[in-house]
Amino acid sequence: MDLAGYAGLEAATEDVGGPAQPLLIVRDLRKHFAVRGGAFGGPRLQVKAVDGVSFDVAKGETLAIVGESGCGKSTTAKLIARLVEPDGGELVFDGLGVAQFGGMALKDFRRNLQMVFQDSHASLNPRMPVGEAVAYGPRVHGLSAAAARERAHALLARVGLAPELYAQRYPHELSGGQRQRVNIARALAFQPRLLILDEAVAALDKSVQAQVLNLLQELKSEHGLTYLFISHDLHVVHYIADRVLVMYLGQVVESGPVETLFSQARHPYTRALLSAVPSMDPANRTQQSPLQGDPPNPINPPSGCRFRDRCPMARQVCELRVPVMRGTADGHAAACHFDPAFAGLPAPAVEPVA
Repeated sequence: MDLAGYAGLEAATEDVGGPAQPLLIVRDLRKHFAVRGGAFGGPRLQVKAVDGVSFDVAKGETLAIVGESGCGKSTTAKLIARLVEPDGGELVFDGLGVAQFGGMALKDFRRNLQMVFQDSHASLNPRMPVGEAVAYGPRVHGLSAAAARERAHALLARVGLAPELYAQRYPHELSGGQRQRVNIARALAFQPRLLILDEAVAALDKSVQAQVLNLLQELKSEHGLTYLFISHDLHVVHYIADRVLVMYLGQVVESGPVETLFSQARHPYTRALLSAVPSMDPANRTQQSPLQGDPPNPINPPSGCRFRDRCPMARQVCELRVPVMRGTADGHAAACHFDPAFAGLPAPAVEPVA
């Protein structure tokens, strides 16, 4: 259904920077959570949830962020959406700084950015019919009640929920997939340019998951949207993403085009993640865990490379020096001292860690 024919559905925010300008630039984003006071009056201990994350999101692309639970994916999303205040870093949206960095008020930034969460039920007001939930935001931002209601009904129809049947229903009267469609409609009510999807299909059955993913692809094409897609499901990421960002213990360890990263992963952690993906071939089953042990304590992460305690390639240099992100011409980058893309460089003359 073409939403352009519905009253009150104005055009999306104007493209200020042009097609070559990244829609979102994130630089050195940091968030440390204090957990308790140090012993004997020492400094307070902090969980380094996000510790110097930097990346760009091009206009019209889907960038997926992947990693184990606790790696900082969701915290990064909340920092970008300013649901959590960052300790440091910089956000640039279409060439304009955000909030305290000058150039764009936080209210305007949030109209251009919306978020869909994993828990579809907790995201909705249980005492508000879903039609009103979709219309509420535009009405608060100045749209008349009639225009907001018409917009909400048009969006519900577009996501596959006939407004005459569903607009007056409450969240508990809908299935998980239907509630997530409502959340997508609500996110689109502002005509945003960037949609953050935080495990948005993780709680859905596979058949419903496929329907929602196809809907997201259609909406992206229709509205010229850009997606920041957070997921632990690499099958879903392979289907929907254009580029992938791999995080480990609050830092980015690899990034690149989805096909390149899946076929030629350069960081040992990324290769371990990919080897853990269930295979459809019975003769190609995973016989043992690709990773040993749990991630280190984020309060006191290892020196040098944070992955070294679990890495089969770890050497002394991994303990002494922090690896830097090095990229190739195809946009594929990794933070590893023994990156195979740079195998022609002299290897560090050090011994393996005992």
